[in-house]
Amino acid sequence: MKKTITLMVLAILFFACKSKSGTTTPVASTKLDKSSQVAIKGDWVITSVTYPGSDYIVVNSFQIADSKCFVGSTWHFISNNNKGNMALTKSGCPAFTSPIVWSINKEGVFVLKIVEAGTKSKTVTQGYLLRVANQTGTSFQLIDKINVGGQNKEVTYQFVKTN
Repeated sequence: MKKTITLMVLAILFFACKSKSGTTTPVASTKLDKSSQVAIKGDWVITSVTYPGSDYIVVNSFQIADSKCFVGSTWHFISNNNKGNMALTKSGCPAFTSPIVWSINKEGVFVLKIVEAGTKSKTVTQGYLLRVANQTGTSFQLIDKINVGGQNKEVTYQFVKTN
């Protein structure tokens, strides 16, 4: 009986995800932080995805795949037009490649739109708002907030420059 109760509790806490944010979601500022954007131009890889309870909670990142599938994903950022692409390549995970549109505002908010191939970015009405943290010339973090059991938790995506 005790084992059954434990499994029921784990099943309740097993999944957490973040819904897409509409483009009408207020962003603190629409003024872009050009220096932060230029600093992340180029090719990057996500080396880790961390969050409290990661041994028990599955986070569906960007409504694409389990957050663990993003470890090893490659990202290309073009700063002069705020475009780029990303690709999931981890074995055992869904293969996924997509163009992206992104920007960083003066408050350090990273705005991300995942654009389906053949779709114009201006027709994509939903995206994601993440916080940029610990930015250096060779690494930075994007931090997302998710709701788990009524509590806000942070998911940290660690990026390392590859070129």
